[in-house]
Amino acid sequence: MGDSKVETISRLAQWKIDNFGPCSYKKSDPFKLGIWNWYLSIERNRYLYIHLFPEHSRVSKEQPPIARFILRVSNTASSSSSSSRRFYISPVHERVLRTCDDFVWPVDTTFLGRLIIDVEFLDLKIYPLNGGEASSIWPSDGKLQSVATQNTLRSLSRMLDEAIHADLTIITADGTLKAHKAVMTATSPVFEASYHDSDSEKESSTIHIENMSQESCTALLSYMYGTIKPEDFWKHRLALLGAANRYEISDLKDACEESLLEDLNSGNVLDRLNEAWMYQLHKLKKGCFAFLFDFGKIYDVRDEINTFFRHAERELMLEMFQEVLTIWK
Repeated sequence: MGDSKVETISRLAQWKIDNFGPCSYKKSDPFKLGIWNWYLSIERNRYLYIHLFPEHSRVSKEQPPIARFILRVSNTASSSSSSSRRFYISPVHERVLRTCDDFVWPVDTTFLGRLIIDVEFLDLKIYPLNGGEASSIWPSDGKLQSVATQNTLRSLSRMLDEAIHADLTIITADGTLKAHKAVMTATSPVFEASYHDSDSEKESSTIHIENMSQESCTALLSYMYGTIKPEDFWKHRLALLGAANRYEISDLKDACEESLLEDLNSGNVLDRLNEAWMYQLHKLKKGCFAFLFDFGKIYDVRDEINTFFRHAERELMLEMFQEVLTIWK
């Protein structure tokens, strides 16, 4: 049984069989590739049948491999029937492998004697135990980037939460916070300009954001540091919108606009329209007009519309009337 050993290097497995005769069957020793032990087996009937399968185990049962691979079989000693064609290469296969019946490659050849079977694994994927999309067990550029990003965000979160080397104090409406000038200036052109143009501001380690609560300002800092939680974003999105407009954080402003458009309804459409006007959110304003006029929801807010008109800007009222005239044309 000296020819049952499979050699592996990187993602390649190679099985050398010294003597394979007609009506023969051989099974390899287990070989490790990825997180599974594997077997190859070969038998001859009319065709040469090659099987690839993982060893039966808890790992292969709970997380069976999704294998993408190529097989190659070659005969190192020529014969009268095979001297003109010494090897066969399979197409690329991709499938879930659990048992020896899940994959077999029939090869129409009369190869006998010394055989070499190569398996090149192009990828091996598994599904997470708690559900979700299958992912490769091998690192890729994208996965490496994801790991690096997660590590960076954890570090930034610690810097903010533990005030590691913080060099800035923020005074809010109801408390103070610690932050880092480098992060603030990298995120906001307004902060960058203030520290670049003013020597007194550059020397100062305190800024005032007294139109925000400490909780809302914490959400703003979490966004700047890339660690904001969805629930905090939704809770403070109006305050974040005001800060994004004031400090010219365009991506945060866009995110707030998209969010405000997502849960538009008859109870908030007039407030959203006013916010769209105040912060020049053209997509939100267009959505509010469509909700009110195209979908006829203006009749659902007829009791609130008079109050709205008493406090609305004249230009906004004119735009609304123009929208009505456009529909009636």
